[in-house]
Amino acid sequence: MKNWLFSRNIFVVLVYRILLIMLLFSLCRIGFFIFNYKMFPGVTPDQFFIILKGGLAFDISAIVYINMLFILLSIIPFDIRYNAVYQSVVKYVYFVTNGIAIAMNGMDFVYYRFVDKRATADVFKTFEHETNMVRLFFRFLFDYWPATLFTLFAWFLMVYLYGKLVPKKPETSGRILYYGVNVLMIPLVIALVIGAARGGYKHSTRPITISNAARYVETPRDVAIVLNTPFSFFRTFDKKALVKYEFFDSKKLNEIYNPHIIPKPTGPFSKQNVVIIILESFAREYIGALNPNLEGGTYKGYTPFIDSLISVSLTFDVSIANGKKSIDAMPSILASVPSLETPYTISHYANNKINGLPELLKRKGYYTAFFHGAPNGSMGFDSFAKIAGFDDYFGLDQYPDKNDFDGMWGVWDEPFFHFFANQLNTFKQPFLASIFSVSSHHPFEVPKKYAGKFKKGPAPIVEVVGYTDFALREMFTEISRSPWFSNTLFVITADHTNESIHAEFQNNFGSYCIPVVFYKPGSDLKGIKKRIAQQIDIMPTVLSYLNFDEEYIAFGNNLLEDSVESFAFNTSGSNYHLYMKDHILEMIDNKSFGLFDYKNDTYLEKSLIGKSPELQSLMEEKLKAIIQTYNGRLIDNNMVAGKQK
Repeated sequence: MKNWLFSRNIFVVLVYRILLIMLLFSLCRIGFFIFNYKMFPGVTPDQFFIILKGGLAFDISAIVYINMLFILLSIIPFDIRYNAVYQSVVKYVYFVTNGIAIAMNGMDFVYYRFVDKRATADVFKTFEHETNMVRLFFRFLFDYWPATLFTLFAWFLMVYLYGKLVPKKPETSGRILYYGVNVLMIPLVIALVIGAARGGYKHSTRPITISNAARYVETPRDVAIVLNTPFSFFRTFDKKALVKYEFFDSKKLNEIYNPHIIPKPTGPFSKQNVVIIILESFAREYIGALNPNLEGGTYKGYTPFIDSLISVSLTFDVSIANGKKSIDAMPSILASVPSLETPYTISHYANNKINGLPELLKRKGYYTAFFHGAPNGSMGFDSFAKIAGFDDYFGLDQYPDKNDFDGMWGVWDEPFFHFFANQLNTFKQPFLASIFSVSSHHPFEVPKKYAGKFKKGPAPIVEVVGYTDFALREMFTEISRSPWFSNTLFVITADHTNESIHAEFQNNFGSYCIPVVFYKPGSDLKGIKKRIAQQIDIMPTVLSYLNFDEEYIAFGNNLLEDSVESFAFNTSGSNYHLYMKDHILEMIDNKSFGLFDYKNDTYLEKSLIGKSPELQSLMEEKLKAIIQTYNGRLIDNNMVAGKQK
């Protein structure tokens, strides 16, 4: 070990150099925290250790992206990789790519103070019109010299420690064995790289995103410590950054559309329990009670229990999903934050500060919990649950009997709903609890013991819809005997639609139609109200029903307030839809290309563009105000009351 300089196999050296960058990324995380410690009050040593441990997943993901070329150059099964000139080229590839990554982390020591989140790919958009970038750059280097010195120190460590372990071709007894082993190492390294880049190998786990950092912190404020800046760049680089429009001045904008809610309660706050049930892929089309005129009035649907519940509940003649994916639904339903063009939870703005329903109700003494029967981490639900303010998350890890796992997505709905009911009976009142079902996923199977029990139809999903409806009936039968039941507001909705059966649902209106149902035992919340409801309306409606008295931000409306115009909106790619006054307006690049009367033109075949100028103008104005408000608030991280700018 002379001068600690010794030779090793190329793969040992590769692992060493990757570990070196991981060490430097962890040092950058520590430096980021120290440099901005006043912005993260209350982080204990134990919490910081969990943050450091959790940050490793994000570090290794970013590092394998950064070092793709370096890894490739290191594993090619040819002797040239041991050549001194070749190794010199590899070294500078390593220094340049990782040096830039370290500098990005150092840059965020300062930039974070201005934007309250890790820098994302839209930082280029922020500075694209600056004409004095060089001068600003050097000014920042001097003004924030501690961050500059830290970056230089990290570079020095990288260069100094890189050469402490150098590769040397091992002596082997046979060329066949030598090259055979080296060729076999290539798929192994590739598999490790893929797993590291996506954050794991689980079927139900999406590649980790910015929002996943929330699972390692006590408060969403601290997610920036878990992340690293290169990861934030990579995860947002191909995501469309929002454009900050100025269609209207601030006064006119607030007159048309203002998500800053200032409640006017009609009485004291009512500490009723709230249970929000989100049903996977439950299109409105599958529910007989919501389609009385379908198939000439003979349609029965596939949900007899939900049909019976609707008869004693409040629902709406039009109810729309704000997205097409499960990851769109959680922020829409639980925080009144829709996803426009890009799912909010994987966008540049995923770690903005928001007013989630759990966080708002916790101010009133509520205990809050979220349930999803899939493996913890599935679709990042546990992370967003924490961002929204839930106290606890119950997933497959917390479920006691793993034999109830369906082998694909999670615990079958019937046993998991039973688990949910049992947990509700242990909660201190008042509580907010939400459950997201899993069984109505492809391959659309029901437990073997129920084969043939539920009605089949033209689409495979409807049999599973019947099974989940049955599971819901069993759960309600069980909890209806609980003392807290009569003091609970239930909300039943879906995350998005699925395969449609009827032509009426195969267009940009029908393919977004889902149930939105409010049920309060013994209350006057009954009937089908002539109003457009959407997922983002659920939070403000619940808060209004409880007489919540604090200001908050919600992009939806209170469905109980008849004086407010009802509308809904969503996007399909870059195509924006506004549903209002029994019509749908379709717009791309701020230009209208479709206007349809969805009540009378159920197949959306007759465009009214240019034929109803007053209505078209009114709807264009509304949609542009929504886009301006949504984009501006997300870009400015202005999504909580009290941060108006």
